[in-house]
Amino acid sequence: MDYEPVIGIEIHARISTKTKMFCRCSNEIFDERPNSHVCGICMGFPGMLPATNEEAVRKGIKAALAMKCKINEFSKFDRKSYFYPDLPKGFQISQYDKPISENGKIKITFSNGATKDIGITRLHLEDDAGKLTHSDGATLVDFNRSGTPLMEIVSEPDIRSVEEASLYARQIQKIVRYVDASDADMEKGQLRFDINVSIRPKGQKKFGTRTEVKNLNSFRSMEKALEYEIHRQTEVLKSGGTVVQETLGWDDEKEITVSQRGKEEAADYRYFPEPDIPPLVITRKMVEELKKEIPELPEEKIKRYQSEYKLTVDQAIGCTGPAPEYSQYFEKAVEVATQNMGEKDGRKTANWITSELGAILNTNGLTILDSKLSPENLGKLVKLIEDGVISGKIAKDIFTEVYEGNLDPEKVVKKKGLKVMSDTGELEKICQEIINKNPNIVADFKGGKEKAIGALVGQVMGATKGSANPKMVNEILRKLLS
Repeated sequence: MDYEPVIGIEIHARISTKTKMFCRCSNEIFDERPNSHVCGICMGFPGMLPATNEEAVRKGIKAALAMKCKINEFSKFDRKSYFYPDLPKGFQISQYDKPISENGKIKITFSNGATKDIGITRLHLEDDAGKLTHSDGATLVDFNRSGTPLMEIVSEPDIRSVEEASLYARQIQKIVRYVDASDADMEKGQLRFDINVSIRPKGQKKFGTRTEVKNLNSFRSMEKALEYEIHRQTEVLKSGGTVVQETLGWDDEKEITVSQRGKEEAADYRYFPEPDIPPLVITRKMVEELKKEIPELPEEKIKRYQSEYKLTVDQAIGCTGPAPEYSQYFEKAVEVATQNMGEKDGRKTANWITSELGAILNTNGLTILDSKLSPENLGKLVKLIEDGVISGKIAKDIFTEVYEGNLDPEKVVKKKGLKVMSDTGELEKICQEIINKNPNIVADFKGGKEKAIGALVGQVMGATKGSANPKMVNEILRKLLS
């Protein structure tokens, strides 16, 4: 019997505000001294009165609008009670039956251009718990994270594979960054995933028994946890066993899920309305104002880059990147590269960003924000190739030097005397020598093997140390062989 997974994902993204969700403590807590950004409110001291952070509400609404969610005019906060050492109040302030938004969807795009809509049940607001660190048999608690603002994005169980889950999670990260709702930096703990997984026979409509894997803090961990849990549950069912509904943890070192406790339901949390915080009333005027602040989103950019700049789907996805800075870099570079050209073909620019530049950034664990090379100088390098001033080989030869010093490639080419050989007479002489040395390749070309011309072009490029214009070489060879 063939089985399929049914996957839902809950994503917790820290909202990028200056202060916490219900108090004035700083939200900038990364690498800060433990328990240095706390007060009576976020520590849950008796008699303290929380006040809702308006900027967190506005950013949550913008993210929800970008995910095509319905914004509810009336929403409220609730107390979600559970007992854990990192939860000083003994409850989390969240939203239960009246969330700020619901019924949204986003589109994921596969590398072959196919798309799929993933439904979003709700995006609601809440505050975070503290952080526990387990070491040498002891547990340390840091309450700096306690009370920081979160938006929890809950998907519908529409996801059917690890690939879809990964595309969905990465798209959510892009969206919250594009609308400036969250930095979503997993290195700083600003984006975490809970995955719900069940298995059912293909063709069956009823869902299987689901498990939940909590607090996954990287795309790799999420993907590995999904792979493991799908395989584990499938093997249980194939052997005639029964999947147990439970909450699991993920062991990154062993790459296995570990049972933590029975799966909680809403009743276990004893939700009731938060008595100290007034309900939120969101006017249509406010919603319309926030809609105007939403920029062009990744999905829209991908379509535009394909039509306007002639990019492939993969190139368009790569140039929108995991953050808006990637598309800003691409658009500035392509503007320089296509200056004075009738058509804005951005394929060469995209190739250099995703290949040569991307290789350096990936090798060093950097992002486009860390690039030493400005988009203007990358654009100039591509323009030199487009204008036939240098060959692609020469560009690759000088790229590391240009990157490391953020050098103007025009000056580097001039200083090193690297301009493409454009003396027709000299090129014809070299081409004729290559033809004379390769009678077999010439015979193949004349016999109808069109690709044979590439071998001759390659030899001419080698003989000129890459300084010849490949297009001109191709034309001269064809002329001499006609």
